[in-house]
Amino acid sequence: MTRQDTRQSSRASSTNKQSSNQTKQATNKQSSNQSSQQDRSVGKPLSRQAQKHERRQEEQHRRQQQRQRAARLRGALIGSIVAAFVAFAVINPRLHPSQNQNQGAQSQSTESIFNAAYPPVDSIFCDQLEQSASHYHALVYIYINGQQVQVPQGVGIASDSSCFYWMHTHDTTGVIHIEAPNGRDFTLGNFLDIWSTHFSGYHNELSSADGWTVYIGSQKYNGDFHNIVLKSHMIVTLAYNSPGVKPNPIYSWGTL
Repeated sequence: MTRQDTRQSSRASSTNKQSSNQTKQATNKQSSNQSSQQDRSVGKPLSRQAQKHERRQEEQHRRQQQRQRAARLRGALIGSIVAAFVAFAVINPRLHPSQNQNQGAQSQSTESIFNAAYPPVDSIFCDQLEQSASHYHALVYIYINGQQVQVPQGVGIASDSSCFYWMHTHDTTGVIHIEAPNGRDFTLGNFLDIWSTHFSGYHNELSSADGWTVYIGSQKYNGDFHNIVLKSHMIVTLAYNSPGVKPNPIYSWGTL
């Protein structure tokens, strides 16, 4: 090998050695930088954007928990209301929005016919004893062709006194005794239906509202008198073809 070759070989070796050292230095520097960045990342506080994101996540979690608690409370409240309604319905099996309208039907379902010769009229029964749950009196005066006609004694009472309709008379004064097992309304038409169905002395003119002049107390009544709802101590005057009749709004009720 010539001296020139030796110098070239030495120069190449030196160059390779320098390149190797540079490569090692670059690698060590990069590794050092990465390690430094990792260290700073671990100890570095969160950025403002990261803090906002974290707060949003916490707020969403808190709201979700609140919604879940509210839903549980609503479910418990609804369950309590349903349970209370069911319990009340069981205790009060007759409760119904149209209870007042269906009182007649309820009476038929709970009452029984005591005397087959006197079946119910307008859902009004003939009971063995006079009722007392609802007890009051009304009075009716009747005039036909200018003459007063009497309401017979015993209308609504069986001929053998075996039963009493909830509307009946004990004398000829025209006083109607209303003695019923419940608080339903009773009309003058109900009483006339009982009278015409089973008892004598009924006047056919009473079947129609035509030709009648009607007073409640001293006030003239315009309408079908059959629909008058009787109240305690109400006085009704019916005048058929009797223009000279004047109502008498006064009656001595005594202990009635």
